[in-house]
Amino acid sequence: MISLSVNVNKVATLRNSRGGDIPKVLTAVDTCINAGAQGITVHPREDQRHIKPSDVYEIAERLKYINAKRSNEIEYNIEGDPRPELIEMVLDVCPTQCTLVPVVSGEITSHTVWNIEKDGEMLKPIISALKNAGIRVSLFSGTDIHQIERTVDIGADRIELYTAPYAMAETKPEINREFALLRAASERALDVGLGVNAGHDLNLENLPLMQKLPGLLEVSIGHHLMADALYFGLYVAVKAYRSALGQDIA
Repeated sequence: MISLSVNVNKVATLRNSRGGDIPKVLTAVDTCINAGAQGITVHPREDQRHIKPSDVYEIAERLKYINAKRSNEIEYNIEGDPRPELIEMVLDVCPTQCTLVPVVSGEITSHTVWNIEKDGEMLKPIISALKNAGIRVSLFSGTDIHQIERTVDIGADRIELYTAPYAMAETKPEINREFALLRAASERALDVGLGVNAGHDLNLENLPLMQKLPGLLEVSIGHHLMADALYFGLYVAVKAYRSALGQDIA
C-alpha cells in the first residue's frame, strides 16, 4: 500500500501571514490523521517562512501521543537541507524519516535534486549519523540512473523521486514520457535495494497513475492537497487523496 504523508507547511504559512496561532498546525495534523493520512511531513526552512522549530517539536510530541494508542504508526517525515542546526534538531526529535533536499537560495519551493557525484562525500557522514539514530534516510532524486546507483553507495535507504516534470506534463505523449522515466528510475532503485518515495506537484488528477509506479512506498503531498482543502475541507481532501491512490476508506 502506498502511504500518504501530508505536508502541513501551508497551514503554517497561513498562520504566519497573520501572526498568532491560527490556523493551528496541530489541529490540522489531527484532522489529517483522523481522515486517514498515514504520515505527516514538514520542511522547516532556515528562514522559518512556514514551519518553525517549535512546530517540529510539538508535532513530534503529538505523534508520540497518538502512536502510543495505535497499532500502526503515523510516520513523521522531516525534510530539509543538511545544515547543522537542522540535522541537530532531527537527531533530537528522531522522526521516522529524514528526507534530505538540496536548497537553492531564494527558491520558492524545492526544485533541485542531489548530484551524488558532487555532494555524496558531504552527505555520507550525515546519512550515517541519522541512520545510527534509527532514522530512515531518503534523498531527493531525479530520474538519472547513475545518480540513483550512487545513492545506495552513500548509505541512503530511499529516494524521493521529484515528480514535477511528470505533474507539469500536459499532453498524453509528454505524460507517458515523463512517467516512463519515473518507472525506469523506480525499477533501478528497487534493483539496487532502495525504497521509493515520490513527491512534488502531485494532485487528484495525476496521482492515480502513480499507483502503477513499481514499488512506490510513499507520496508526500502538501500544496495541492491544501489548495483542495480550501475548496472542500481538509478532512474530505485527505480522503480524496487516499481514494486517488486506490484506497477508499470509511
